[in-house]
Amino acid sequence: MSQFKRLFVMLGPQMRHTPALQRAAALAESSGALLDVNVLVDDVDTFGLMADSRDRERLLEHNRQWLADEAEQLRGAGLDVSTELLLTRDPLGTVLEQIERLGCDLLVKDVQHEPILKRLLVTPLDWLLLKDSPVAVHLVSDIRLPLPRQIAAAVDLNSHGDGEHLDEQVIRSAHALALQCNADLHLLHVCDAAKTHIADFGAGTVTMPGFDASVRTAQRASFNRLGDHHQIALERRHFLEGPAIKAITQYIAQGRVDVIVMGNHRHDALHAFLGGTTAHVLEHPLCNVLAIKAVR
Repeated sequence: MSQFKRLFVMLGPQMRHTPALQRAAALAESSGALLDVNVLVDDVDTFGLMADSRDRERLLEHNRQWLADEAEQLRGAGLDVSTELLLTRDPLGTVLEQIERLGCDLLVKDVQHEPILKRLLVTPLDWLLLKDSPVAVHLVSDIRLPLPRQIAAAVDLNSHGDGEHLDEQVIRSAHALALQCNADLHLLHVCDAAKTHIADFGAGTVTMPGFDASVRTAQRASFNRLGDHHQIALERRHFLEGPAIKAITQYIAQGRVDVIVMGNHRHDALHAFLGGTTAHVLEHPLCNVLAIKAVR
């Protein structure tokens, strides 16, 4: 049985058969989930320079017609589909309201790659969705197949308490998705030596002789215990070393995984591993992330 019952697909006015829509349709087909396809038209971005009301109405009507045609095609394939065209000046707020109103439990959206300068000036919508969405978020950049065949659960063994609980949520969600898609489940962790140093009060950061190696050994042992507990084969366990973002993006670049399932704390700053890393990993052009919200 699928863990997701109602999928919210978020598209822009110029987006049609995108990777996100293909992935959402495949997930709905494999699970029987309801599919809500939404085209969001940003009133300011789209119509800011479009003074002619006839041009506005033509664009809206074009999207209404496309949604109707797409819904008919998807229903013909046996899917339960609803559609909506949303004109808004607040895309984030509108999406969150729609998710709550419809009772969706997964948001599916194409990754929107932003220039670095723009990211410095304006927080990308994808990052805001990761931060504020009350449900899991599947951000899709590129797909080789409609359904994923290789799924990796990324855990953070540096965390304790809530972080450990979130690791379990990540693995359970990844396992459920793998069962639904008949995919292989992998386990992934990055051991970052830079995070294993001890702060010496007033003296900065100190590294005790052999401390990094001890932490690495302890984390590898914890990683293998986690893999044993969830019955993940040794050849599907990936213990990486180095800065988390770099290590994960290199792993993605090697083409070993279709979806990385990561934890996503709901907090104001996206700087912790389970949050900041999720957001920054999205910048890789081949990355597809399923971000699982921490549930207390």
